This record gives sequence, structure tokens and C-alpha cells, in this order.
Amino acid sequence: MATTPDFIEFVCDQIESSWNPRYRKMFGEYMVYVNDKPLFLVCDNTVFVKELDDIKDMMKDAEKGFPYDGAKEHYIVDVENRERLNDIIAVLEKIIPVPCKRKPKNQQPRRTNKG
Repeated sequence: MATTPDFIEFVCDQIESSWNPRYRKMFGEYMVYVNDKPLFLVCDNTVFVKELDDIKDMMKDAEKGFPYDGAKEHYIVDVENRERLNDIIAVLEKIIPVPCKRKPKNQQPRRTNKG
């Protein structure tokens, strides 16, 4: 079962607007970005976050699961608990970098004429 459009909208509505939440469809599921940083995977109407040491204490009672086949185990985030959700974001937003833009694979590097 794929994530429904209503659910991904609900997830982003739970995040304080000051964090500038947005989502992007990826491989049939979704990535939620906060201030352009990828923080949450949303698969099968379930929100996942990586098991990182910075949030280990905060997530000690959280369920765990696998967002997709072949993935490492992640914490499952209860998005209805807005206070906890925004606490997680406050920690992760400081440590997760904004992804670098990749060059297309078929683009050749520019050559300069020397001579």
C-alpha cells in the first residue's frame, strides 16, 4: 500500500510552518524536507526517521521498522504527537546537511583551451 496524498499532506501540516516543510515523491513514496534538509521517509502511510545517536534518548520507546525492502531499520515517528515531532526536527535540523546538487551523469566536464 503506497502513501496516500492525504496522509503526506497531514504529515506536513503537523510540522510547524516556520520549519518550511515540503515533500517530494521518490520511488513511489515520499521524502519530507525541513528547511531543504531530508529528515523523514514516508512509506505506506508511516513516517520513518534514521536511527541517529542524537535522537536515541528521545526515541527510546518508539517502534522501529523498515521503510522499504533492503533498508536499515528506522524509528517510526508518531506524527500526531506534534510536540515530539517538532522536538525531533529541532535536533535533526541542526545536524542534517542540505544535500548537494549533483551534475547529470551525461554531462561532460568543461575543457579549457590552454595555449
